[in-house]
Amino acid sequence: MAIPGIRGMEHIGFTVPDIDEACDFFIDVLGAEELFVAATDFRNDDTDWMTEHLRVHPRSVIKEFRYLRLGNGSNLEIFQYDAPDQAATPPKNSDIGGHHLAFYVDDIDEAIAYLREQGVEVLGEPTSYTEGPNLGLTWCYFMAPWGMQLEVVSAPNGTVVDDQAKAAGTTRLFHPAKVDETKQ
Repeated sequence: MAIPGIRGMEHIGFTVPDIDEACDFFIDVLGAEELFVAATDFRNDDTDWMTEHLRVHPRSVIKEFRYLRLGNGSNLEIFQYDAPDQAATPPKNSDIGGHHLAFYVDDIDEAIAYLREQGVEVLGEPTSYTEGPNLGLTWCYFMAPWGMQLEVVSAPNGTVVDDQAKAAGTTRLFHPAKVDETKQ
């Protein structure tokens, strides 16, 4: 069973402490394109609409949210909220609700060198899988200025799981560089 008519991931939404800083980072450092500003100062001070529809404090205000697009991937919906009960520290991957965004790059060493040149905090050195279904994939985490965890991944020669799926004619992992080859 599946939700009727589902096509795939349309956007990934996340909240940042300073939308200008975040969008500048995604545009100027990662190469995203800003598509549009969706709303500014969205609030509902007379009802519990914000809680009922978004499960946030009823007096929360969406200061602004914008849509960006980075390469051949999902849209990014970036929010800045003002809320009485807002947590100021981003969750770690190990926290409930922890998350990260991973971006495919053609050359991981070149991408990491670029990030370091831009003053971005890179966590450790690239890690390559040496066995298992992700054999062929290399990854490395880096940090957004506000503490959000991000990742670059690369598998220029494919992965074991991708090769097996391709040979069997089954669904392959989404690969932004090979969208036309990915069984949808």
